[in-house]
Amino acid sequence: MDILKELYRVVEDRKEHPVEGSYTNYLFDKGTDKISKKLGEEAVEVVIAASQRDKKEIIGEIADLEYHLLVLMVDQGITLDDVEAELRSRRN
Repeated sequence: MDILKELYRVVEDRKEHPVEGSYTNYLFDKGTDKISKKLGEEAVEVVIAASQRDKKEIIGEIADLEYHLLVLMVDQGITLDDVEAELRSRRN
């Protein structure tokens, strides 16, 4: 899961240091509503890919979903550690 940490840091960096032409910055510029809508679209695409039982497509859509989820997390000031702590608390 180190790639998630790496990607999270890249998304954080884009928010702090915008890069012209960056899709991540486009999302931040459009705001939480746009980020949330994209996250919803990606979730639906995962479901559609799963219903078609196309493993390669499912993996690609999950990657898109995870990316957009990380953008939302950074937008909302939620860290991977926050989510990990919540998941751990549910195991007890």
